[in-house]
Amino acid sequence: MKGTGEPGPLPSADLQMDIPHPSRMYDYYLGGKDNFPADREAAERAVAANPEFRSTARANRSFLQRAVRFAAEQGIDQFLDIGTGIPTAGNTHQIAQQVTPSARVAYVDNDPIVLAHARALMADLGNGPTTVLQADLRDPAAILADPRLLAHLDFDRPVALVLVAVLHFLRDEDKPHAVVAELLSALVPGSLLILSHGTADFVSPEVRDSIISVYDKATAPLVGRPRAEVTRFFDGLDMVDPGVVTVPLWRPTETPDEGADRVGIYCGVARKPVN
Repeated sequence: MKGTGEPGPLPSADLQMDIPHPSRMYDYYLGGKDNFPADREAAERAVAANPEFRSTARANRSFLQRAVRFAAEQGIDQFLDIGTGIPTAGNTHQIAQQVTPSARVAYVDNDPIVLAHARALMADLGNGPTTVLQADLRDPAAILADPRLLAHLDFDRPVALVLVAVLHFLRDEDKPHAVVAELLSALVPGSLLILSHGTADFVSPEVRDSIISVYDKATAPLVGRPRAEVTRFFDGLDMVDPGVVTVPLWRPTETPDEGADRVGIYCGVARKPVN
């Protein structure tokens, strides 16, 4: 079965190949090939500042897969994945539809290359009901009002909101906590929030500043927030065990490596209260 949903307008053809883009840099950290020289050069500067960037990206990807599987096994069959990034193995729809073939997934991103690759992936046979939309996380009202989204997901039933490794690209003036609260306000009780967020809690100020300088020259900044600020995203929700932890420590399927408690991305899963 092919992905469903109207494709919407084609993304802009301007891929800004000469400017590093975080989605393409992340693809490079994961060993992907959907990136340009400017992305690779910037990513290598980030890796030079912090050699754990690649392993951290892989740990974050594994968290996404475990959390989506958890949500699907809890009976959630609708997923709103915002800031999805360039498709690679183990995407949200692939994991969710392994558990529930009829699970509906809506991907949202504002990067033309992400949209182009995601729509090509959705055209392949074997995908369940999945759609891809172009929108910006900084405008949650526009996302929630998109008629294609409303046609694809039933907001009268629980939805898993997936915000994995995206909120750290919003500056404080973008009001990321308010963005998450507005998105959650549209979801019924029993819905889940799946979230991960980069932090500088475990690196020196010099390493932090070096990484910030790399992303300041990219199309989006990198704002690492401390654990307390990441925990605030879950205010008013019921946390799923083990709470807010670094990505390797969220319900691991294997014994975590030494130092897993100092990996530079926090994460958590929480449920919108039923009562």
